[in-house]
Amino acid sequence: MIVRTLAECEATDRKVHSQTGTWNSTRMLLKDDNVGFSFHITTIYAGSETHIHYQNHFEAVYCISGNGEIETTADGKIYRIEPGTLYVLDKHDEHLLRGGSEDMKLACVFNPPLNGREVHDESGVYPLEAETIA
Repeated sequence: MIVRTLAECEATDRKVHSQTGTWNSTRMLLKDDNVGFSFHITTIYAGSETHIHYQNHFEAVYCISGNGEIETTADGKIYRIEPGTLYVLDKHDEHLLRGGSEDMKLACVFNPPLNGREVHDESGVYPLEAETIA
């Protein structure tokens, strides 16, 4: 059995900050945990915009608190995100994720699981394999 608290994980290198300063993500479960997915608590900063295109991963996201929006770049459709909203990037949807009037806290599941140190490249992609968190 694996038991971890968010506070414990946030106090380690499991808390990863974006290079653009638009988000941070605490990776509570990773590939090395051998459960077939990774689980993160991510904070999207108020007023921010992040270009994302997970070509190598599927992601399910549930909003815990705060607000924002997601815009799919293929058609410009905008979806409001608020507590209780779930969205799933089931088609490797390229999108813009925007923080609203307050920080947005999200619970995220990735398949395949992340190794831990992933950050978005210039195309908004996480690499399939990245440095592992010890």
